Amino acid sequence: MIKNVIFIFISLLLVSCGKDHVPKPYGELRLEYPAPKYHKFENNCAYTFEYSDFASISDAKKPCWYYINYPKMKAKVFVTYYPIQNDFADHIKEAEKMVYEHTIKASSIDTKSFEYPDKKVYGNFYELKGQSASNLQFYITDSTKHFVTAYLYFNTRPKPDSLAPAVNYIKDDMKHLLDTFEWKK
Repeated sequence: MIKNVIFIFISLLLVSCGKDHVPKPYGELRLEYPAPKYHKFENNCAYTFEYSDFASISDAKKPCWYYINYPKMKAKVFVTYYPIQNDFADHIKEAEKMVYEHTIKASSIDTKSFEYPDKKVYGNFYELKGQSASNLQFYITDSTKHFVTAYLYFNTRPKPDSLAPAVNYIKDDMKHLLDTFEWKK
């Protein structure tokens, strides 16, 4: 009897000693995208640019407004065009308002100015970090006649960690768009 009690006691000690099990977080899908090939976007508007073959372009609500669609990423870049008619400052204010409306959810906003004087292309590129509804935004202008804005939106809840590969891919595409952007004469 005593042998059985000692055996059970030792067995319980051995079984009860061990590491605490911690639940593991759910794994996220690792997303990898193909190397982009770029096509020139021709239209009847005042500008042209190159866009990735991983995306498609469709018309938006007004003339010279477009969606650059990334269907496999459930993302859209909304591109708008406005002719400047003595309202340049208003367009800048509106573009910056669209960026800074996201300060509630964004953990930081990185702003980079760019200029290509030989092509008369000037503007700002904004990268919004954190759980912002729009992760990337920019505006382009020649500062006299034309003003273009673009905003990236995903058709999903903002989860910065899981969206990071898609955001980085589209960021590279948007930077290529800026590098190849030209005003028509």
